[in-house]
Amino acid sequence: MLNKKNVDDFNVAGKRVLVRCDFNVPLKDGVITDENRIVAALPTITKLIDNGAKVILCSHLGKPKAPEAKFSLAPVAKRLSEKLGKEVVFAADETVVGENAKAAVAAMKDGDVVLLENTRFRKEETKNIDTFSEELASLADVYICDAFGSSHRAHCSTVGVTKC
Repeated sequence: MLNKKNVDDFNVAGKRVLVRCDFNVPLKDGVITDENRIVAALPTITKLIDNGAKVILCSHLGKPKAPEAKFSLAPVAKRLSEKLGKEVVFAADETVVGENAKAAVAAMKDGDVVLLENTRFRKEETKNIDTFSEELASLADVYICDAFGSSHRAHCSTVGVTKC
């Protein structure tokens, strides 16, 4: 039996919870054409909000070689806001965990949601380099992987962050 925990095993009230989602959704001209992956993440996100967590979401989108506007998660933040019926703050930050992200997380109140920029904007992500894993982990008290479609990848946001 695996000694893994799930979202029900934590008292997340007042805690910063980093959730790795799979928001690798298809886009056409900046518009999401299939929101199934967003919808799949809603139960976990809603449970964390309802339990008073400060919810910090991260994901990749596409395979950018460097930060590119067409691979930004901004459209996902907009759609998540609509689905949740509350603002999802988008931390527009090409370094993913730079000053914009840190400021957005620092300003969070219980039940707030922040979406970080595309984790693949950092070359370290796919190479599972410790420095980026540590930067991601520094934003949170608890980590939850809700990205089944990406959990097989040994990346900073799926594996590296669990070691910090």
